[in-house]
Amino acid sequence: MDYDDQLDRALSEAPDVAEGGDRFEVPDPTVRQEGNVTVYENFAATHDRLARDVEHVLKFFQSELGTSAQIDDKGRARFTGEFKPRRIAEALDEYVESFVLCGECGSPDTRLVTEQGADVLKCDACGALSSIPDL
Repeated sequence: MDYDDQLDRALSEAPDVAEGGDRFEVPDPTVRQEGNVTVYENFAATHDRLARDVEHVLKFFQSELGTSAQIDDKGRARFTGEFKPRRIAEALDEYVESFVLCGECGSPDTRLVTEQGADVLKCDACGALSSIPDL
């Protein structure tokens, strides 16, 4: 088997990874006020799309917004206090930048792993390991 045949075989067996974030779209937050509580209606769809643990995403939002929160029986996040939809969207963008997109290649094909006792972001597209902020 010559080089070209080996290369063709390797490319055909490699996982299909699209470049950049063009195919990666996070749903815009649907937010409404309910008394002194802000309800993030499509929180379940958001954390599913991000492929991250619901508790991790919720903990980040609590830290970023400086409030307490819980998940209700319908999968919605309920934040204590009034937050504008723009503020929730900014926090979501910050989460995606810090915990989802690869710092090297920009791919969303990442996962949170523990390497040598430290939590890091591992990219399945390029193999890079990136540090992540503590929560």
